[in-house]
Amino acid sequence: MTAALDIRLDYVRDEDVIGLLAAHLTLMRSLSPPESTHALDLDGLRADNITFWRAEQDGELVGCAALKELDSVTGEVKSMHTAAAHRGKGIAAALLEHLLKTARERGYRDLYLETGSQPGFQPARALYAGYGFTNCPPFGNYILDPNSVFMTLRL
Repeated sequence: MTAALDIRLDYVRDEDVIGLLAAHLTLMRSLSPPESTHALDLDGLRADNITFWRAEQDGELVGCAALKELDSVTGEVKSMHTAAAHRGKGIAAALLEHLLKTARERGYRDLYLETGSQPGFQPARALYAGYGFTNCPPFGNYILDPNSVFMTLRL
């Protein structure tokens, strides 16, 4: 039997998290041109309007996710990442469910995200669509970009 997933707050300081985020940035940059890579750097993930979680299984860091508060009723999913060796095990779904629960507890009405339009992002787009996210126009400071897909979920 697989051990339970432990999702808990993190402050983006530990080397294991920093390494996982480096892998995330490397992957994002390999799939999207620089001007279309919107992943937050370490300082961005440490901002006051960001809540960051780490996911562990059997004491091993297997994924992470962040929730950015855009305003008092709107949030944005950021930095969803599952370690390569653990993809396809439901970790991203568990992290997304955790973010959705938190967003609802905060009283958010809407949740947004930006992901890539390239084939490598298809699993992420399918995951989000499976939870009810639908395509939408650019939001916040994003601009229309053929390399980006913008999605929203009314909570």
